[in-house]
Amino acid sequence: MPASTTSQVPPQNESTPSEARTRSQSRAADTRALTQVLFGQLKTLEPGTAEHHRVRGALIEANLPLVRYAAARFRSRNEPMEDVVQVGTIGLINAIDRFDPDRGVQFPTFAMPTVVGEIKRYFRDNVRTVHVPRRLHELWVQVNGATEDLTTAHGRSPTTAEIAERLKISEEEVLSCIEAGRSYHATSLEAAQEGDGLPGLLDRLGYEDPALAGVEHRDLVRHLLVQLPEREQRILMLRYYSNLTQSQISQELGVSQMHVSRLLARSFARLRSANRIDA
Repeated sequence: MPASTTSQVPPQNESTPSEARTRSQSRAADTRALTQVLFGQLKTLEPGTAEHHRVRGALIEANLPLVRYAAARFRSRNEPMEDVVQVGTIGLINAIDRFDPDRGVQFPTFAMPTVVGEIKRYFRDNVRTVHVPRRLHELWVQVNGATEDLTTAHGRSPTTAEIAERLKISEEEVLSCIEAGRSYHATSLEAAQEGDGLPGLLDRLGYEDPALAGVEHRDLVRHLLVQLPEREQRILMLRYYSNLTQSQISQELGVSQMHVSRLLARSFARLRSANRIDA
């Protein structure tokens, strides 16, 4: 039975990058045209009416891709994309309510800074670099508000006692809230410490001790030395820890320099045979 052959037919849904780009540009043009028509209708409607609400909702729906595009810039923040899109949608709604089509500006150009600004504000005010308990977070919001009110009332920054009295909490809780508030902003390790003139944290971090790599070898040598006769141990200590020459060691022990040399060679041979260290 003859083998059947199949021709390589590309899938019907497959398209080239240029075709996909053309479709995307066409959709964007359609969205801009629809947005322009909807804004024209919205301008003639009374705010608060059902028709005004319907047209405004249609504008929001038509321009949601703009929000998703802006939200995609913040993927590296490790926040759920649904939350970021929701926040960006608030910015889109604010932009729709403030947009004036008679100014001759395209709506995406006008709306993008508002959408991005709303998302950045969300990360600034709500996303913490360090997790804090929910109760402490909620109390921090109250402490922050009380601080602003007291600053306005007294014309200066309030004391911890004044904030505590205003909120009917202890000073320790106020201090804890202030400390928790710092988790909203990460400080660079290279930033200099404010007020004390000290170098940044990076300059004060510990460093790797160059001698650390030799710890394991020193422990191994110490283990092997105890296996040698006492006189050979002493010779090695005098030679490599006291840095005496073979001549000085011979005078110290009352033996010839040649004998010291032979004892050193024999000690090295025993150490190598006791433990083979791969190069």
